[in-house]
Amino acid sequence: MSKVIAIFGAGVGLGASTARRFAREGFGVALVARRKDRLDALVEQLTSEGIEAAGFTADLSKPAEVPAVIEVIRQRFGRIDVIEYGPASVEMSFTPATQLDAATLEKDIPLLLLTPVEVVRAVLPEWTERGDGAFLMTTGHSAVEPRPFMSGLGPLMSAARNWLYSLNGELDQIGAYAGTLSISAFIARSEMGEQIAATMPDMVAEFADPDDLAAHYWDMYSKRDRVEQIHPQPQPQPQFG
Repeated sequence: MSKVIAIFGAGVGLGASTARRFAREGFGVALVARRKDRLDALVEQLTSEGIEAAGFTADLSKPAEVPAVIEVIRQRFGRIDVIEYGPASVEMSFTPATQLDAATLEKDIPLLLLTPVEVVRAVLPEWTERGDGAFLMTTGHSAVEPRPFMSGLGPLMSAARNWLYSLNGELDQIGAYAGTLSISAFIARSEMGEQIAATMPDMVAEFADPDDLAAHYWDMYSKRDRVEQIHPQPQPQPQFG
């Protein structure tokens, strides 16, 4: 039976590139996203390229839906070996720290922190029994290096990153792996990156090629020699205060 990667928050940028990279190594691909029309189109594209792919609709802002999604993926593919978790939406945005309130944080806590925790809980028994598995999480670089005017999402991704570092050490004891890819640029060919480039061109300093990001994910998964990869390497930021 072929190994399977489940991509949560699958889109035409990093999700598609990750699907192609792992498929080249013989993986089947489960794609999870909220919008069925875009998900169906991506599945059709990958299938036309000879990739075994199937789509599963889910609202990842609702952690309670995770066990059911994991179960239907298992019913279709028989197993889950790798999770890539990296949902992003054009509805998400940074908030200056001076304007941040509890309601803004509360809105994105499920998607960025609670749901990935539930995803790992749902696959952990299978990985423990098999003695293998990998959880790959995508974050923005503001989780690593906080910046003025880029709060809101940053603190939540930072909390998830903290959890993942602990998870890495614990999964290692059962032969599994957790790693995070922190991206310090907008992602080319992604819906979010292209919209920001069109509407706020002054914000766009650099685009990351999703094929390069997917290559990092395969390298992290296959080598398991680091908890975190940052790409591209960011320029030093001015110090305030």
